[in-house]
Amino acid sequence: MGRKPKVLVVDDELAVRESLGEWLREEGYEVGLAEDGAAALGMLRRDTWDVMLLDLKMPGMSGIDVIIESREVAPETEVIMMTAFATVDTAVLAMKEGAFDYLVKPFNPDEMELQIRKVVAHKEIVAENIILRMELQKSRGPDEIIGVSPAMLEVFNLVTKVAPSDSTVLISGESGTGKELVARAIHCHSPRLHAPFVAVNCAALPETLLESELFGHEKGAFTGAETAKKGRFELASGGTIFLDEIGDISPKTQVNLLRVLEEREVVRLGGQHPIGVDVRVVAATNQDLKKVMAEEKFREDLYFRLNVIQIHLPPLREHKEDIPPLVRHLLKRLSFELGLPQAVVSPAAMRLINGYHWPGNVRELKNVLERAMVIGQGSEITPENLPFDFRDREPEESPRSLREVEKLHIIRMLNSNDWNISKTSRELEVDRQTLYNKIQKYGLKAPGS
Repeated sequence: MGRKPKVLVVDDELAVRESLGEWLREEGYEVGLAEDGAAALGMLRRDTWDVMLLDLKMPGMSGIDVIIESREVAPETEVIMMTAFATVDTAVLAMKEGAFDYLVKPFNPDEMELQIRKVVAHKEIVAENIILRMELQKSRGPDEIIGVSPAMLEVFNLVTKVAPSDSTVLISGESGTGKELVARAIHCHSPRLHAPFVAVNCAALPETLLESELFGHEKGAFTGAETAKKGRFELASGGTIFLDEIGDISPKTQVNLLRVLEEREVVRLGGQHPIGVDVRVVAATNQDLKKVMAEEKFREDLYFRLNVIQIHLPPLREHKEDIPPLVRHLLKRLSFELGLPQAVVSPAAMRLINGYHWPGNVRELKNVLERAMVIGQGSEITPENLPFDFRDREPEESPRSLREVEKLHIIRMLNSNDWNISKTSRELEVDRQTLYNKIQKYGLKAPGS
C-alpha cells in the first residue's frame, strides 16, 4: 500500500477522538472521526476506510454491534478494538466477530501505529494472493472443460464468442455435464474477470431463504434477521452471478428475478429502496424449460430474458471420444487432491469405462475414478477397482430382469448425484422414503462406506 491508510476513529469521548485524530494526521494518515456506531456506519457506507479504531463501550450501539454490521457494510475495513475493560471474554468476542486485534486503554501512539502497520501488511498479503489467483485463473482459462469432439469444440467456440459481451447466457444440459465450469469459463474470459463470480444453487434453498440469498434483507425483515444482509446480486457487483437449476425457482421468485433482469436493481426483503446492481447473469438448467413453460410452471417472459444466448452441453454418452482425455485429466487432478500417485487405467478397465452409459456424466466419471484410486491404492486402475455393476456385465449389455434394471438405474442415479438422497428422489420422481426402501432392499452402499 503505497499511501498511508485511511483510518476511521470511533469513540464517544471527544477528547480521545480528537487527540487520536490529531496524532494520526501528524503522522500523515487520512483520518475520519465518528462519535458513535450509527455515525461510523454512515461513514463506512459513504467512503472506503482501511482501518477502523473502534471503542468497545459506547452508548447506543456497542463496538461489537458495529463490528457485526460493518461486516455487511464494509467487509474490506479491518477493525482494531479499543477498550478500557480488557478481559479475555471481550477480546475473544471481538476477534470472533471479525476484529483484527485490540488495544487496551490507555495505550501509547507507538503501540497503536504498530497495530495499524500489522493491518496494512495483512491487507497487502491478501491483495497479493488475490492478484496471484487471478493471474493463475487467467493463465489456466477453462482448462477444466476437456474435449476434442466436434460437440465440445462447438461449446468452446461459443464460450470464446460470448464471453467478451455482457449478454445473459442460459446453459442447458443433464446433471453432471459441467454447466458451472462453462459459466466460470465465460467469466474468466470476460472483462469482469477480476470481479466476483458468485454461484447460487436455486434448487437447494426453500423459496423465502432463496429470495433472501438472492436479493438480501433488511434488519427485522423476518424472524432471525438481526442485521441487514447483502444478497448475492449485490455481492456479485461488477462480476458474474451464476444461477444454477433455474427451472426450480417458485413463481414468486420468478417475478422478482424478472424485475431484477429488467431494471438491473434489487429491493431487499423488508426494504423500500431499490439498489442498483451491475452483474452479468449466467443461468443453467437440467430441465426442458419449454416443456416446463407449457405446464405453466415457468414464466415465458423470464425464459426469453434468460435465453439470450444458449449453450447446450451434450451428455457424455453422446461424445465418448472425449472419455480418454477426460480420464487422463481427472486422474491427474485426483492425484493432487488425494495425495496419491498418479494412476493409469488398464486396457480392460478402459473398455468397461468406454462401454458404460454414464447417466451421471462427467461427475459420475470423476466419482468412479476417485473410488478406484482409493480402493486400488496402486499405479494402475483395473476392472476389479471399478464398481460391481461395471464388472458384472459386458459393455452395453442390457440387464435381463426388471429387478436388475431398477437396481442398476438407482445405483447410477445415486452415483451421479454424489448420493444426495433428496436430489436423487426428485429426479427418480419418488419420495425419499421409497428411495430409502429401495436402497435397503438392494443392499446398496455409497462408495467408500
